[in-house]
Amino acid sequence: MTMKRFFLTLVIALTAAASLPATVYHWSRYNLSFETPDNGFITYNSPGYFEVRWDDMVLMVKLFTKDKGDDKKLLTDNLVGKARGYNMYDLNDGKIKVKGFKRTCSLDGTMPDGTRLLMADLVSKKQNLIVEVSVQYLFGSRETAEDIIKSFAENAQLKPNHEKKRQKVQSQQDADKQQQKQEEQRRQQERLKKEKIYDA
Repeated sequence: MTMKRFFLTLVIALTAAASLPATVYHWSRYNLSFETPDNGFITYNSPGYFEVRWDDMVLMVKLFTKDKGDDKKLLTDNLVGKARGYNMYDLNDGKIKVKGFKRTCSLDGTMPDGTRLLMADLVSKKQNLIVEVSVQYLFGSRETAEDIIKSFAENAQLKPNHEKKRQKVQSQQDADKQQQKQEEQRRQQERLKKEKIYDA
């Protein structure tokens, strides 16, 4: 294979990888959004915990308040304690920074079954919130795991939706469907009001 052909093949492969379909999730109560690869299967979805699985990866998101503190040592000790609880070995600083958050502490290591686990605590600038993100993945998927964690963002333009106490995570597509349904209901109510006025 010539060098020119090799680089052309590499560019096509990188372009295909960059355009892989992704799902954007929104946690509206906390104005959190994040992006994952498509075709994940949601296995748990509650107001404080979210989990989605693929064949080669699992994403777990837990939410905590900052009441017990959010300094770097405390967060690092927390991650190390969890890693010991999982019997992880080969622990390393994850070296991940997530823009828009006050602080990011991360750790990675090997699980007893040979899979890798990347954990990160993201400290919110705007809310009393720590977002703990864990991605368990097969060897070779480190970049995807990092990309998921780096995709987390707080949507500054929106106000926290604290009225919906049981709000769960939903995809952008589901949110759009829900918004269309609410819009249709609103139009129908307006039509009914007009009909009542005309009947009177």
